[in-house]
Amino acid sequence: MKFSVARDTFLTPLQAVTGVVERRQTMPVLANVLLVAKDELLTITATDLEVELSAVSSVQLMEPGEITVPGRKLFDIIKALPDKAEIQFATEGEKVVVRSGKSRFTLTTLPASDFPSVENIEVKQLVKVQKSELKLLLEKTHFSMAQQDVRYYLNGLLFEFHDQQLRLVATDGHRLALAETSIKEPIKSALQVILPRKGVLELQRILNGDGELEVTIGSNHMRVSVEGIRFTSKLIDGRFPDYTRVIPADPTRIVESNPALVRAALQRAAILSNEKFRGIRITLRENAIVMQAHNPEQEEAEEELEVKYQGENMEIGFNVNYLLEALNAIEGNEVELGFTDGNSSCLIKAPGTVNARYVVMPMRL
Repeated sequence: MKFSVARDTFLTPLQAVTGVVERRQTMPVLANVLLVAKDELLTITATDLEVELSAVSSVQLMEPGEITVPGRKLFDIIKALPDKAEIQFATEGEKVVVRSGKSRFTLTTLPASDFPSVENIEVKQLVKVQKSELKLLLEKTHFSMAQQDVRYYLNGLLFEFHDQQLRLVATDGHRLALAETSIKEPIKSALQVILPRKGVLELQRILNGDGELEVTIGSNHMRVSVEGIRFTSKLIDGRFPDYTRVIPADPTRIVESNPALVRAALQRAAILSNEKFRGIRITLRENAIVMQAHNPEQEEAEEELEVKYQGENMEIGFNVNYLLEALNAIEGNEVELGFTDGNSSCLIKAPGTVNARYVVMPMRL
């Protein structure tokens, strides 16, 4: 394999895929990226066996070929070269030599045949969605995914396709985030798939700009192609819980306020909350919400906020971080907090909307 390429042309696709390369791998080839050069194009692929990213770059090709080289090291070398540098890349025996100006780097290689890659996936569903819409849905829900939960199906994000709707749902058992958007073409058959946590984070990273993209669902994989980058992820083989049962249907006590004001008051009160449990007590009374926090050092914080509320007085406790993350995802200048009683979940949404909803379970204080 032999080619030359401008530094910036090489760096962009390399940067797009190296996020999935792990430095410490049980299989040495997974620390490498696969380079395939043919027809004046270089395809760069990285995988961790769960998520695969491929990106394409145009090069001046002298000799076609394929090889794998250490991903992070190659990225660090290309990144450290001067802007607009010209790079010559060539295999020499079992090594790869990268030259630019008076710089020369020799890297070890492993055969391309050792590299595990997902070629074709059996298409069960093909959905077209706006890139900006999908990115927004991911931003509104991803923070509620579980991390390393024994209930492995919670360590990811549910993609639910039905009628002309795409709905994303995430929960860690203590809170839930739901966001949905309409899609132009009707779905052939209702479908639920769970994208693993790492796949969600990598997909978020590559979604930039406007335009339409295709989401391909296979029996075990999801694939998305975005501007020369092909994202493929395994799906979690599990059944997502019936999340509709935990969404309060009709909360009787509604608090209306400005999300920025509620967030600021919660952040101030949280300074003196227990660092481990992050508990905060909320008291509702007519046209007011009181937030109280205390910690093992006997320090206390109290914030009172004027809100729109007509109802009975009540007290309830929550993890303040869960409330803050839900409020961060609310767009606009109004938020509605729905309560039923002191032992029930809180429903957070913008008034008059159902396309983004957040549920936070109460905690004992």
